[in-house]
Amino acid sequence: MAIASFNPVSFSAHFSVLQRVKCSVQPQAENWSLYPAPWNPLKISKRVFPGCFKMRLKAAELVPPPIDNDLHAILSDMGATISGDGTVQTFGNDVESLEAAESSVAVVEMSHFGRLRVTGEDRIRFLHNQSTADFQSEKEGQGCDTVFVTPTGRTVDLVTAWIMKSSVILFVSPTMRHTLQALLNKYIFFADKVEVEDITDKTHFFSLIGPHSHRVLDKLNLGAIKDQPYGTHMHYAVEGTPVTVGVGGGLAGPGYSFMLSTDTAGLVWEAIVDAGAVPMGSVAWEHLRVWQGRPVPGKELTDEFNALEAGLWKTISLTKGCYIGQETIARLITYDNVKQQLWGVHLDGPVQPNTVLYKEGVKVGKLTSCVEAKEGSQHKYTGLAYIRRQAGGAGLKVEIEEGISGVVVDVPFLTRSLPHHENNTSTNIMST
Repeated sequence: MAIASFNPVSFSAHFSVLQRVKCSVQPQAENWSLYPAPWNPLKISKRVFPGCFKMRLKAAELVPPPIDNDLHAILSDMGATISGDGTVQTFGNDVESLEAAESSVAVVEMSHFGRLRVTGEDRIRFLHNQSTADFQSEKEGQGCDTVFVTPTGRTVDLVTAWIMKSSVILFVSPTMRHTLQALLNKYIFFADKVEVEDITDKTHFFSLIGPHSHRVLDKLNLGAIKDQPYGTHMHYAVEGTPVTVGVGGGLAGPGYSFMLSTDTAGLVWEAIVDAGAVPMGSVAWEHLRVWQGRPVPGKELTDEFNALEAGLWKTISLTKGCYIGQETIARLITYDNVKQQLWGVHLDGPVQPNTVLYKEGVKVGKLTSCVEAKEGSQHKYTGLAYIRRQAGGAGLKVEIEEGISGVVVDVPFLTRSLPHHENNTSTNIMST
């Protein structure tokens, strides 16, 4: 199957999975509730876009998708283990998928991550005042990473935002969709023209990860988005339902993200796998995010640590003015008062989160995550830990209980200072 510009008069003839899958660029396809499947030209009202249509249908007109489009059924046929809450845990190929993510390309079923849709005339100003990124510098079709923090600068969640024509989509951590929706609603005042909708159950979310991600895009005829800035996203349609493809896969290095309708998620997943991506579940992704250093709520992102300590400097604008937590963060930067920093740790044995790390009997930090190391590594486990700045950084040797030792190492996802060009603009930590 190829995802391509679509002329309704003539269907493309080079689809590799299902001949009935048809696609078109949709410049304004951000309203997911308006795009039912399957494609039926009789239900489409014309718009003034060359070779494109936009559907305007009521909810009652939605047509149930064919049974063979069911994503979980397709994933199960591929060997997936799916938890009770719908999280795809593993395909039984964790080692293979991790190798693919680092040497070729893997596709991760990320639908357990939350998706919030913020609408209303004041949405940009509102989000600008709620988190660390400069939303007012962003344009339609662009995106950024931002951190929601408490009034004292403590971390709530690391979020990716896509700026669309009439909405902003926020991609949030799995456990935070309800928390963040409630937090945002708390700060919407009577005169604010802002609404926050949870569209997690109405959509699916995939990530392509790895140096060969662009090859999958080429095979799906999505090359137009290659080499675009981080956060750039474009709208397409599969069987009349929207597929939005964005630059950035949620981790360090090359990658892309797909947000799409539940009706055609199975078709698109099959097409991505058929194009060469190795399926990956959440268990393998957890290993990958620890190896690369992405912090997550409940482990590295808690009310114990601020955004600077968590290594999320690139999400922070110093030129945007006031936002929740701004005063604390600005003071920490001005007076160089960050007392601890998040690092990777190579360990010679398993260590439980929240375990204290020592150097010559003195407490120097605390472990937050621990997973098995990469195949072939000299060390057996890899962790993330907050280390006191005065104790040192990369190369510091630490001791843990029961005779386990470790070495502090750098990880690609994190930064510990502002970019030299910080004037700005949009923030991006995924391409570091």
